[in-house]
Amino acid sequence: MKFYLRTQIASQMRQIGSPQGLINALYERDQLQLHYDASITRNAAQAFDARAGNCLSLVVMTAAFAKALGLQVTYQSAYLEETWGRSGDLLVRSGHVNLTLDRKMGDRNTVAAASAMTIDFLPAESLRGLRSRVVSEETIVAMYMNNKAVEALVEGRSDDAYAWTREAVVQSPEYLGSHNTLGVLYMRRGDLAQSERVFNYLLEREPKNARAMSNLAQVFARQGRGVESAALLRRLAEIEPVAPFHYFDRGLAAMEQEDFRLARDLFAKEVARADYHAEFHFWLALANYKLGDIELARKHLALAVDNGATRNDRALYAAKLAWLQTHKLQ
Repeated sequence: MKFYLRTQIASQMRQIGSPQGLINALYERDQLQLHYDASITRNAAQAFDARAGNCLSLVVMTAAFAKALGLQVTYQSAYLEETWGRSGDLLVRSGHVNLTLDRKMGDRNTVAAASAMTIDFLPAESLRGLRSRVVSEETIVAMYMNNKAVEALVEGRSDDAYAWTREAVVQSPEYLGSHNTLGVLYMRRGDLAQSERVFNYLLEREPKNARAMSNLAQVFARQGRGVESAALLRRLAEIEPVAPFHYFDRGLAAMEQEDFRLARDLFAKEVARADYHAEFHFWLALANYKLGDIELARKHLALAVDNGATRNDRALYAAKLAWLQTHKLQ
């Protein structure tokens, strides 16, 4: 990173000033050629070496370069329609962050004196009307640690997950995502009393937090408090009539029963409310293929490629699409 900073980035900044020089050196197609990849959360050095990262990793890496250059960095958390992913049996709420770079304090160079510039890793069409709020660097660090905790939890490394989560809470107590992860960890360890305290804490601060409500209902059920669990689930149904992945899971069950028409309809419902999810498009493509609708199968496979969260996912869906382009239904 230091070598790239001294050579490519310094050269760009001499030519066109800051922060545009940094942005060009990192994100122009003929420069570093970074790729979006949500497979793991990388730190700054790892994202640079891999030339890839999720939005949080790319923000962390860009901020590291910017601070080394003395630029002012402001972090933002974007208000987006709620999106969900799933890792193993964990539902994961997806947030989005970006950052704004401003020139060095006291920099009066006319080339460098452009207004502050925001760097975002979403497609341009997704940025129209995007609203965001400023968050502290401590919150960004807590988000990073919470991501690492979830990844460790999915891999069965509960001690590592606990260490990441506890530190995330210390870094930014107001970031509630890490509290939810901590509650899940306690629940999986069988410490139901601690888990209950954490989820109650969350619901005191966010009374309509659907995941905390669902998790607390599970805690009550495991404690044999069926009446309280049922009451929470009724409240949850008012807030969230249809849970994330509900239609998708039913669609998978229909595929197992070879009821491809029902599966297609269920996958289509999930796509209608979460068209950013590549796996939904893939299974809708497969259901259409089974029903003999090759054109719709191709369409949704192409959308799966476009929406793949990792390079491996995109390559896999692209290979399936290439196969479909050259084969007819048997």
